[in-house]
Amino acid sequence: MEQIPLPSPIHYELILQILEKQTLSAVSKNPQLRHQVNQLIITIRKAAVQQKHLEEICQCSSVPIDYRWSLNHLNTRQVTPAD
Repeated sequence: MEQIPLPSPIHYELILQILEKQTLSAVSKNPQLRHQVNQLIITIRKAAVQQKHLEEICQCSSVPIDYRWSLNHLNTRQVTPAD
């Protein structure tokens, strides 16, 4: 079966760290903006969990995953159920 391209999990971590450590402090005095940033953080955490669930399904189905670091980088790391 063809490899499934997925973003590398580090992408979620990087975005979350920026939002939690830098963006939240920058909007700390504006409750409306702080709420929006918190909602964004929640959404990104949900996306990371959904991707993890997809990865588990792929592994159970013996579908290889190709973690991508960018749109231009080809075949970064293939993960198979044996990994």
